[in-house]
Amino acid sequence: HVQLVESGGGLVQAGGSLRLSCAASGRTFGNYAMGWFRRAPGKEREFVAAIAANGGSTYYADSVKGRFTISRDNAKNTVYLQMDSLKPEDTSVYYCTARTIPTMSSTASNYAYWGQGTQVTVSS
Repeated sequence: HVQLVESGGGLVQAGGSLRLSCAASGRTFGNYAMGWFRRAPGKEREFVAAIAANGGSTYYADSVKGRFTISRDNAKNTVYLQMDSLKPEDTSVYYCTARTIPTMSSTASNYAYWGQGTQVTVSS
């Protein structure tokens, strides 16, 4: 079983930056692809970004491409989401996810483990 704990959310003005972190338990973190999803009030959950187990490949939703960067430190069992040029429409609860195989996916049902989420609010 893998536990995921997100941190780093908060309130920021439009154009600002935040870095989310997700700490994972377990000794097999390096075997898991990781992802970030988000859900805004009244909207469905949507894919944000994913990274392969070895960190060699990343994938982004079009809405965040060029503004967000996903990375990981397998020695620290941690995945990050650097969010720059934030917009009010980025306001959501952001969830860290883990997939029990090394390859990325943008499909939520392919991820076995989920964190509790961290709120990001971008004011205009």
